[in-house]
Amino acid sequence: MKLQFLAPLYERPGPVASVYLDTSRDIDEPDRAIDMRWRHLRDSLLAHDADPATTRAIEAEIGTDREIAGLHGQAIFAAHGRVLLAECLPRPPARDTAVYGVVPDTAQLCVQHAPDITYAAVATHRLRTGYDGHDELEVDVSVGSWPMSRVAPPHELHERVPAEDWPDEAEHLLTDLVEESPEEIVVSGDPWAANTFTRLAPKRLRSRVTKLKNGAPHPPDPGRTALEENLADVFANRLSARDQRQLDAFQAQRAHRPDDSEGLPATVRALQRGQAQALILTTPRPADQHLWVGREPTHVATTGHELRSFGIDYFWEEPAASPLIRAATVTQADLIVVPHDDLPLRDGAGVLLRYTTP
Repeated sequence: MKLQFLAPLYERPGPVASVYLDTSRDIDEPDRAIDMRWRHLRDSLLAHDADPATTRAIEAEIGTDREIAGLHGQAIFAAHGRVLLAECLPRPPARDTAVYGVVPDTAQLCVQHAPDITYAAVATHRLRTGYDGHDELEVDVSVGSWPMSRVAPPHELHERVPAEDWPDEAEHLLTDLVEESPEEIVVSGDPWAANTFTRLAPKRLRSRVTKLKNGAPHPPDPGRTALEENLADVFANRLSARDQRQLDAFQAQRAHRPDDSEGLPATVRALQRGQAQALILTTPRPADQHLWVGREPTHVATTGHELRSFGIDYFWEEPAASPLIRAATVTQADLIVVPHDDLPLRDGAGVLLRYTTP
């Protein structure tokens, strides 16, 4: 997973307010419930010296996801009276949290971004017109990155076309998808329409097409991606192609250099030097792990004594994940998130090296 989307959080010195809030609207009086939970978080931020302008900026952002149906949440980061980053979350946070500190609390957001697989979903639904025998197809297309596109599909198409015109429309759509070059294309709905789309797919896309046999889907709920539940099954326990290649390289590296590949000391050492090509974190994260950090993103160490030996006089402890992600972002390393059961790592952390040293 590329981490450039986090870059605005580190462009200016903190502190930064990091807020995670359940903004689902599947209850009675959701606005009242969200407001009450936000007031509690706001009071906590103000008690930890957040400035009122920053809390007002966050408050203005809360509820901008009002049109999204189903369970979801918001992650909002703000500093100096302005919002730095705001994203809808495909799942509500485990609990509402608000943190005000130099190191933004990005771990929850990154876990919800993973595995970050680019895809196109094509759903067709046949409409029987009856009176003249000419059916129509209702077509929904979503192009995005899974799973964040569940709540924020970057490109959507909804149209109705005569069924007899579908082969031409499908060819136009496939031409566009060649430009988009998604990793996966998932097709479902009317069997004839799905078969036609698959048959017309050019060779370079054909191997990426997955055709589902689940009947004719209904249009997605407001703000949700097409074929959402089907995509959850297709992409379960999957990594993006780039992450999988890097994970395979990590496994080979670990076989030869285990002490340079896993554990917090090895991971921190690589990030300090800008030596990391990819940071690997497992879920769930160990709750009791902390690192010592300074103001600069690469000021990260397993002990305060180590930072002092670098000439850094001001440092403090932080939960381990967010400082690692901060260092990975500014040194342009990727992030790979994997379940611990799939890849047990010492300290729940590992690193694929850009280069090795004697």
